[in-house]
Amino acid sequence: MTDASRLQAKRPVSASLAGPYGHPFHPILVTVPIGAWVTSLVFDIASHVVGRPGFLTQGSQWLIAVGVIGALLAAMVGFLDLFAIPTGTPAFRTALVHMTLNLLVTIAYAVNFLWRYSTYTGGGSVGWGRLVLSAVSIVALGVSGFLGGKLAYRYGVRVADENTQAEGYTPGAGARSARPAA
Repeated sequence: MTDASRLQAKRPVSASLAGPYGHPFHPILVTVPIGAWVTSLVFDIASHVVGRPGFLTQGSQWLIAVGVIGALLAAMVGFLDLFAIPTGTPAFRTALVHMTLNLLVTIAYAVNFLWRYSTYTGGGSVGWGRLVLSAVSIVALGVSGFLGGKLAYRYGVRVADENTQAEGYTPGAGARSARPAA
């Protein structure tokens, strides 16, 4: 990857939509589906432990819906980030696998929501098939998250360029401007 293409991958396509330089919106938005889906799995498991699981079953169903909506929002911003990565690079291939896994996980959760909605039992525990689908989806989401971390931390996608990053490690670079004039 050339220096020019590396810098291209770090610059936003549209700062107003994808986030300002060095502060992309995609990593912020992914916390919504991750949190909602992990919590829904916890609720699914807990529904097999408590005496009256109806509130957990229903809560899990709606957390899945919140996660799907959050994932669609994160995907839109992530797609803008994808446009900044030069094609034919390891970063681009990694981003395509990351995106594909996330889309498959989102589809799996949309199916899981519809499955639960169409067969609501009225207060029982979450069915084992639905619970297994959630667990498998979380594992796939974890793999995708690993790849997302690789994009940011190894390839520097949507992260400040090396010169800008170096400012944070230069002794006194920021401290001089913060000191009051004598």
